[in-house]
Formats: sequence, structure tokens, C-alpha cells
Amino acid sequence: MNVLVRDLSEKTLKELKRQAAENKRSLAAELKAILDEKADQRRHFRKWRKNADRIFNEMKKSGTVFPDSTALIREDRDR
Repeated sequence: MNVLVRDLSEKTLKELKRQAAENKRSLAAELKAILDEKADQRRHFRKWRKNADRIFNEMKKSGTVFPDSTALIREDRDR
């Protein structure tokens, strides 16, 4: 698949070219690497969030009480 990106600022383009050169890649390869990395981060976050929500819901169903963190922070600061 091809993607066309228009109207990048000169500043952004210059930085991307510098980054590509540092990584010994073409500009296109650098952009692909950046997009792949960002997509992977989002996938991992969604997976983490799904697991965190599942654990939270299991704890809630078990009757676990979640204290107000504001009160706990205040209590800790007042010590």
C-alpha cells in the first residue's frame, strides 16, 4: 500500500531526513519504521488495557473495595 503525505513542514521533513540518515535508512524506510513502531505500541496498549479492565472487573465482582486515592494521598502527605 502506498500513502501520500502532503504539507509537512520543512522543519519536520529535515528532522525526519536526519533521523533516517542516523539509522542508515531511506526516508521512506524511516517513515515505515516509525509508523510500524507506533502501530505496535497501540496494539500493545490495547492488549494491556483489555487485561487491566478484565482484572479490575474480576476484582470488583469479588467484592474488592477500591479506596479513594485522593484520601490516601492526603493521609500520606499529612504524616
